[in-house]
Amino acid sequence: MSKKIVECVPNISEGRDKAVINAVVDAIKNSGDVNVVDVDPGYDTNRTVITIVGEKAPVFEAAYACIKKSQELIDMSKHSGAHPRQGCTDVCPFVPVSGITMDECAKMAKDLGERVGSELGIPVYLYGAAASSKDRQNLAFVRKGEYEALSTKMSTLVPDFGTKKFDDIAKKSGAVNISARDFLIAYNINLNTRDVAIAKDIAFSIREAGRAKRDKDNNIIRDEKGKAVKLPGLLKGVKGIGWYIEEYGIAQLSFNLTNYKDVPLWQLFETAVSEAEKRGVRVTGSELVGLLPKDCIMECGAHFLKKAKRSTGVPERELMHIAIKSLGLDEITKFDIDEKVIEYKIAKAAPLGDMKLKDFIDEVGKDSPAPGGGSVAALAGAVGAGLGSMVAALTPAKKGFESTLELMDDKGKKLSAHLEFLKKAIDEDTDAFNDVMSAMRMPKKSDEDKKVRDEAIQAGYKTATLVPFATAENCVGLTKELIEVAEKGNPASASDVGVGALMAYSGFESAILNVEINLPNITDDKFKKELLGKIDGLREEIIQNRDKVLEIVKSKI
Repeated sequence: MSKKIVECVPNISEGRDKAVINAVVDAIKNSGDVNVVDVDPGYDTNRTVITIVGEKAPVFEAAYACIKKSQELIDMSKHSGAHPRQGCTDVCPFVPVSGITMDECAKMAKDLGERVGSELGIPVYLYGAAASSKDRQNLAFVRKGEYEALSTKMSTLVPDFGTKKFDDIAKKSGAVNISARDFLIAYNINLNTRDVAIAKDIAFSIREAGRAKRDKDNNIIRDEKGKAVKLPGLLKGVKGIGWYIEEYGIAQLSFNLTNYKDVPLWQLFETAVSEAEKRGVRVTGSELVGLLPKDCIMECGAHFLKKAKRSTGVPERELMHIAIKSLGLDEITKFDIDEKVIEYKIAKAAPLGDMKLKDFIDEVGKDSPAPGGGSVAALAGAVGAGLGSMVAALTPAKKGFESTLELMDDKGKKLSAHLEFLKKAIDEDTDAFNDVMSAMRMPKKSDEDKKVRDEAIQAGYKTATLVPFATAENCVGLTKELIEVAEKGNPASASDVGVGALMAYSGFESAILNVEINLPNITDDKFKKELLGKIDGLREEIIQNRDKVLEIVKSKI
């Protein structure tokens, strides 16, 4: 099951007192397993933007901790700053990143609002996708008049949760605005010119708001109410301006992409390239400000591979590498995938999977029980999937095999998915074994201690069994994909497919040994019976797949 990854971006009404800012950030960090990926204070605005990323439940707790601590330390009756605000934590939006829907984030916002209102008493307004009415979707409407208007506004614009009167709580805390919204990508595109006028002209042509319409004398055309008539831009959901960056010595197009699923990042980039060419200038690269979701950058890599009529079924990091080079994301500064891609930024360390091969082999050879056979089984399967993915990617690029692109693209994607799963299983198997060892070290002085310890040991053994079993299942699945790669793939690479099938089979049998050695330690007979009942069928299937692949391979050699 994929993890539900959420971003939360609370803005607190303090940007000057470092002690207060640090205390709020510490409360967030101490609330649970979340990553505080950015803290951006502004002195003039007297406001700090905090970016939190993690799984759904911990992020929810972190958001609550932020609001609670800011209520404790910030007095809105004494606050002033350049930025619009009406609460100690002024806004608190939840943003779906991966494995979670906007509706789920909206429910998080409503649940948080209800908890803040009932436990802290703070008046809460829901906005964005969580709004209780259409007019409240707009933050500007909800926050109109700011803190200073709350004393009168609360009687007409009644808060969704919390106190309904401007009492002592509301006077000190103000009102908190909670929402769910789409992920926003801040993205700059570099031009080979210093001319800001050209940059602004391009940005106005692209952004949704467009530009003011002008007559032949260059005067702005206005409607009967005196408002400027607008010529809409090319891309919806895009905000943009042009500016000059002294540090880089170039003009840039600076965009906010508010829904990358409707307008992909590559589309924004290629539209900028086209508009720049019309004006006789070139796009030389681009720059990402902040982080972006994995699927966003992978979609860019897939787009550019498709343009080149190449298979998109390559490993994740290769897709990202293609995107980085195609968009020129590393033109100005180094683009580090592990720092810039949200899922990688918050990922648990993979001490085995990230090792150099020689170090991994040495680690296996040491006098410690982990890593052991389960991790090696996953590695064997991953290598088999990698070989199949390689052949699927190489085949359409070979003259005479262009017609295989669609098939090989499909097979490559599926094999790459197996590859990514099995890479993670290398560390997961060792983690599972370590859970058993940790449970065995638990205290057993009292009967209650013994009961808790036994339950933890049983849970550990079940996990230590299910992880290699999942490895075995994946090895079966990848051999099925290898059959058509062997049939339709480049004959010059036939041996690679055969080796891939043998490695997958080795991974399967090795993983099953790790299942079988753990089963006697499990007392749940139903669990054991169900698992054992599946093994024979999986073995029969993988042997058939392996033999079919080898039969095809040998006919081509």
